[in-house]
Amino acid sequence: MTPWLAAYVGIGSNLSDPAAQVERTFADLAAMPGVQLVARSALYRTAPFGPVEQDDFVNAVAGVLTTLAPQQLLDALRHLEVARGRVRSVRWGPRILDLDLLVQGTLTVDTADLTLPHPGIPERNFVLYPLRDIAPELHIPGMGQVAQLAAKVDPSGITRL
Repeated sequence: MTPWLAAYVGIGSNLSDPAAQVERTFADLAAMPGVQLVARSALYRTAPFGPVEQDDFVNAVAGVLTTLAPQQLLDALRHLEVARGRVRSVRWGPRILDLDLLVQGTLTVDTADLTLPHPGIPERNFVLYPLRDIAPELHIPGMGQVAQLAAKVDPSGITRL
């Protein structure tokens, strides 16, 4: 029997009613085979990350238990993005749904398709603040504790909804 592992998924949207997109994603994750939604953060309005001018995002983090291997979970997340109409054309551009596998248990993965833990975690308030809502004591392999990491990032450009 495959053990259930805790995993954390970053959720973001800045198109087509972003808050509704994020809320719908929590429900979609809860219905995903091999996944149990066990925690959800507050929603945050955040300034866009990267060089592309665009509308603000709504971001959140879901805590799940999963029997899926990391690549299987990433594939399921990407399938959900595509089903919602995500088109990967401009890096860091506007998107109807952006899902990032942030952490899965204590696993570390470094392949062409997947890096765990997600390498952007330590500098992204739009990941750390919602992650702190649901897992402040979580130790991210090679990075540190979520609450401590969140205390170090710049709070500008983020508002809890």
